[in-house]
Amino acid sequence: MSRSPRAARAARVMGTLAASAALAVGAAHTALACSIGDFSAAAVCDADGHGVVQVTDKDGSGTPATVFLYLQLNQPINNERLVDTQKIEHPTAQGVTVDLDPQVWHAGVTFRVHIKAGDQVDEDIQPLVVVQEETCASTGPSPSPSGTPSGTPSGTPSGRPSTSSSPASSPTPASFPSSSSSSAGGGTVLAETGASGPAPVAVGVGAALVLAGGGIVLGLRRRTAQHPHRP
Repeated sequence: MSRSPRAARAARVMGTLAASAALAVGAAHTALACSIGDFSAAAVCDADGHGVVQVTDKDGSGTPATVFLYLQLNQPINNERLVDTQKIEHPTAQGVTVDLDPQVWHAGVTFRVHIKAGDQVDEDIQPLVVVQEETCASTGPSPSPSGTPSGTPSGTPSGRPSTSSSPASSPTPASFPSSSSSSAGGGTVLAETGASGPAPVAVGVGAALVLAGGGIVLGLRRRTAQHPHRP
């Protein structure tokens, strides 16, 4: 009778340990099971500065996964196009990443990332991936063509046209000194030569006086000739 209670207690202890071990194994298996929560996606720039959609798989169970990248289209509504597919053969708990080529890259473009991992995961990563305005801004959708120089073309002068291209200015006619200009000595005004000056008047008066004087002299001579002086 004394051995039976001890055996029962030992059996209960062994059963408890076995149950605990089973729960631990089940919990460990559940923890290592692949789920959509092991995956994340983001719009980033790669080492070359190109925009890519980067997907990270942190599945500790190592279940291989296939990643599908869909481009969301505006027209028609709710339409999309598969643009790239990548496989993650050996994921780890530390994380394995793959870069998917979006083919279209500009601010506001939206992508849907779908994950297929064995029979455990067949879902989309949430939320959708949206390219932000500042992401890879140097590789925008409309870069300037390499053959088009920026700024003013080298063959076109940036300033005003040079004097050699402007028509030759007409020669300035030689200027003659004005009658009103001062002499080098300064201050003395030269006499005017026009008809409106005082010189013609003086000449006319002088000529009249000369003619008058000549007439008087001629008259006196004639009177002297007609009446000779008697002694």
